[in-house]
Amino acid sequence: MIVTIDRNTLSNIKNPTFQSYAKTYVEIYEDFMTQIAQAGVEVDSQDYRQVTQKKIVRLRQKGAIVRNDDKSIYVNKISPACLACQTGLGSATFFISLKCHRDCFYCFNPNQEGYQQFISNKRDVIAELDQIKTNGHLVEHLALTGGEPLLHKDETIAFFQHARQEFPSAYTRLYTSGDHLNAQTLQELKDAGLREIRISIRMHDLEKEHRHTFDMLSLSTKYIPAVMVEMPILPGTFEVMKEVLRELERIGIFSINLLEFCFPMNNAEVFHQRGYKIKNPPYRVPYNYWYAGGLPIAQSELECLDLIEFAMDSGLGLGVHYCSLENKHTGQIYQQNYNQPLPKTSWFSKKDYFLKSAKVFGDDIQEVLPVLKKVKRARFSLNHDYNYLEFHVRHVKALKDLDVDVGISTSVFEPREDGMYLRELKVDYTVPKAFDFELDV
Repeated sequence: MIVTIDRNTLSNIKNPTFQSYAKTYVEIYEDFMTQIAQAGVEVDSQDYRQVTQKKIVRLRQKGAIVRNDDKSIYVNKISPACLACQTGLGSATFFISLKCHRDCFYCFNPNQEGYQQFISNKRDVIAELDQIKTNGHLVEHLALTGGEPLLHKDETIAFFQHARQEFPSAYTRLYTSGDHLNAQTLQELKDAGLREIRISIRMHDLEKEHRHTFDMLSLSTKYIPAVMVEMPILPGTFEVMKEVLRELERIGIFSINLLEFCFPMNNAEVFHQRGYKIKNPPYRVPYNYWYAGGLPIAQSELECLDLIEFAMDSGLGLGVHYCSLENKHTGQIYQQNYNQPLPKTSWFSKKDYFLKSAKVFGDDIQEVLPVLKKVKRARFSLNHDYNYLEFHVRHVKALKDLDVDVGISTSVFEPREDGMYLRELKVDYTVPKAFDFELDV
């Protein structure tokens, strides 16, 4: 068992050197949360992690597939592209432009690098496909997103035609609002080899817009092998979403991705007026993630889990997949860490893809060091600046007879101008008797 160190648990650490070291990270996290609070949307005072975990346990007992360290949960079916997203290997996503005819208050595209440029300018996605072909990258999944790709219908069709020519075995998918679909466009997409289409539903639309989206979903099933809905789940929409799931089942789509609803760091007033609050804590590991979706909104996750349970209890056959914000982050962490030369004390975690190591501090070093020296091929090193002994997490079990505090470090390789650097992001707490290598890291 590992205990997250915060202001409430800091006093559990008996070793004063370790406590002082951990306090620095507590203060960094509190500063991080202060900055979030200044973004204009209140942070929820409630911590729903225990409630969430109970729901996940119940779903697993009922037969739901719980994967990626509880970050992704589904029943019945899931897109192969979603499975590939876990590590991001072999996947590539493109956009022609970020121009869109909709104005969703939760859109995170303004956070994208070069947003203003790509509102009015287009990328040469054909040339980009050729470039990854030239570079010899593994390509098993290709996606086109936006903005709204079908505002550039000719380029969209050309993209999938070229993808089929250059990467004939790749699984291709298109993200769209569905507003610009018709039979002719769907036939052209089919002829271009499109394998999957993901259409969004906006819960704040009027009934008329919903009906149009349902009609486009129904039409798409006549042309595209895998028709999906992908949408954020707004807190308070559970009853409406039950009806949406029933309608999607009737239409016969492949599956729906229930996305954790996020605050995109803009339109704060709208979020405030609607009573939305930031999930507390927003991330398991605070970090600068590439995915520009923003910060998760409290209780969206709970409603997603309830919808999966509803689908199971109702005997629905379509796939229902909950994709958390954390689930979208793992591909980045995997790609930063998986192919790096690991320090001798680091373990590449199969749970969350961060690098893990163990540390003991101050006076505890003298108790631990003789034990580690007796361990065959033990991996450890001394840090005199911060007065700790760092060692591989596999060796924690060798300390089971010692009464010492152990820090579990979480780190990531970070690209900088002059190379890759190992950056520690947080430290958690355990004791040797409570630590389980297989379950904890």
